[in-house]
Amino acid sequence: MQVFELKGELRSDLGKKATAALRAQGKIPCVLYGGQENVHFAVVEKDLQKLLYTPIVYIVKLHLAGKEYEAVMRELQFHPVSDRILHLDFYQISDNKPVVMEVPVKLQGFAEGVQAGGKLSLVVRKLKVKAVPANLPGEIVLDVTNLGLGKSIKVKDLSFEKFEIVNAKEVVIAQVKLTRAARAAAQEAK
Repeated sequence: MQVFELKGELRSDLGKKATAALRAQGKIPCVLYGGQENVHFAVVEKDLQKLLYTPIVYIVKLHLAGKEYEAVMRELQFHPVSDRILHLDFYQISDNKPVVMEVPVKLQGFAEGVQAGGKLSLVVRKLKVKAVPANLPGEIVLDVTNLGLGKSIKVKDLSFEKFEIVNAKEVVIAQVKLTRAARAAAQEAK
């Protein structure tokens, strides 16, 4: 898992006027949960670009008033019209306490079903994973080489030693669908 460094400044004014003034200065109000007490702070909006607009999942190292916190991004709020970032929530992590995060799924290999004329479809792009921070994966790589026509990979088909997937067991992650051409070929073969 990769680490992202982020500097912020503590804030004491928490009302609507104070957050509006922060946003006018190009800063985003944030809250860090999970510690002994919640920490309210603000970060520069431009500093968040590489953290938010990437498929990579990061552990965020926050530098606030001389203190350092390790956290994961929990929730993100966007403006409904302009799509500007309105608010960010972070969750403080510790080495021995498990955390739940969404991790991207990556497919690897050339599926048998695709060779037979099917179409490979990635249904779920991210899975919720529960693990201690040291064992959190950056991505989940699934081998689809043996996936035939009409077959799928579900959450219940996966098991990992160092982390647990907490999505529902029947959720389909990837599947090979029959295309019209493959159905027509199957009909002609009969």
